[in-house]
Amino acid sequence: MLRGGGREKHIRTIAMASGKGGVGKTNIVANLAIAMKKQGHEVLILDADLGLSNIDVLLHLAPKYNMQNVLNGEMALADIMVEGPHGIKILPASSGVQELTVLDEFQRLRLLDEFESFNSNLDVMLIDTAAGISENVAFFCIAAQEIIILATPEPTAMTDAYALMKVLYTRYQEKEFSVLVNNVRGEDEGREVFKRLATAAEKFLSVSLDYLGYIPYDAAVPAAVRQQRAFLDVNPNGKASKKVTDLAYKLMSRTKHRVKGSLQFFIGNLLSAASDEK
Repeated sequence: MLRGGGREKHIRTIAMASGKGGVGKTNIVANLAIAMKKQGHEVLILDADLGLSNIDVLLHLAPKYNMQNVLNGEMALADIMVEGPHGIKILPASSGVQELTVLDEFQRLRLLDEFESFNSNLDVMLIDTAAGISENVAFFCIAAQEIIILATPEPTAMTDAYALMKVLYTRYQEKEFSVLVNNVRGEDEGREVFKRLATAAEKFLSVSLDYLGYIPYDAAVPAAVRQQRAFLDVNPNGKASKKVTDLAYKLMSRTKHRVKGSLQFFIGNLLSAASDEK
């Protein structure tokens, strides 16, 4: 069981997924982690795009080891963890390793066991899933306590976001999703995207959608990507930076400890935290 500072500690696990690639998911995860860290939380990013790493490239890191070493049984999670901007922790994925794009049952159980014995003083783990609706994406979503679906106003992004929720609901009985809308012109467009997703979900699926908010288009975002830096550092007072900072406050103010079954990261710790609240 994971312990932090000599006591059991509840760790939030939040998966961010999108269905479609290229919607800015990895960039939002990286900057959200930095915003949470600046607010005093200990944050770990798990790059769950196991065959095509992105976080390390985005933040100009050069990790020597990665999740492939863990899944091969060569190292523990703590051995591959690297430090990113502002002291956020990162578990990097491998790049160009096709066999890791589909984890087998043994590899999934190994990963769950590794996290159960992972000894680190964390408050939250953000999981940056791969694009698409693969079994890997589903595994990381159902192993997290919370799922954030990232969409944009593009029709293909909305269609793929809906398709991902449909797969998670019909095959894995996931019923609660938060929706974050990226790259919009303002509040009205963000709510319109959410409304269209919520209408489809209500009509065809019995799932609950929670509107988490929106991230506006900001020229500082692509500029920061080209510099391989966080946009919170390049333009801390920019529109996107302010919204991500607000999002970090909103997420960390939630206190619900959600137990969804045995397939969950830090399940022992979570069960203990839930028991203490009774």
